[in-house]
Parts: sequence; structure tokens; C-alpha cells
Amino acid sequence: MGVLERIKKQVEENRVMLYMKGTPDFPQCGFSGHAVQLLNQCGVEYAYVNVFEDPEIRQNLKLFSQWPTFPQLFINGELIGGSDIMAELYERGELQKALQETAVSDRSA
Repeated sequence: MGVLERIKKQVEENRVMLYMKGTPDFPQCGFSGHAVQLLNQCGVEYAYVNVFEDPEIRQNLKLFSQWPTFPQLFINGELIGGSDIMAELYERGELQKALQETAVSDRSA
């Protein structure tokens, strides 16, 4: 399986998927740390990939998503953006709403 297929599979199989530098317990950049903080404040479960541990994903995720930086958040297979966009959506209550809708989808599946 090629790397783009692996990324597609990860995004499709995980309703909330975060590609980040480091791990939720040990983010290795401020932007990834902020993304984790926002998701934790929303109380949602999410999958993650540490792009430092998979250089192939680190290089090719940008091609897959057409987004140049990390972290990258996907909800229900759709790219939401990085920590700055996540913060804007959080401030407007839109991130919480999208994540709540995902949780409802989980329960009905």
C-alpha cells in the first residue's frame, strides 16, 4: 500500500484524525500542543499520527491535503486545517459543534 493510500485509510477509518509533531502527551511544537489542548477541551477521542515517526507521511500528507503545515486536523475525512483555524472555529463554537456531531454519528453507527 502506498503512502497516499495509507493516509486516506487513516483519515477514513478515524472520525477525528490529527497529524501532529510529537504525541498528545508530548507535543514537539507549540502549534501541535495547541491543537491537542483544543481537542482535549472539547472532550473528544481522536486518533493521531506523529509525523516525526513516519517521514513518508510527513512528506506526502501535504500532497494529500494540499495543506503545507502541521498539525492537520481531519473530521469525518474532511480537512479542517491547522491549529490557527482550529482556534478560530473553537472561539466561534464551530469546532465543538463539528465534534459533537461526530460523537452523535459514532453512537448511531
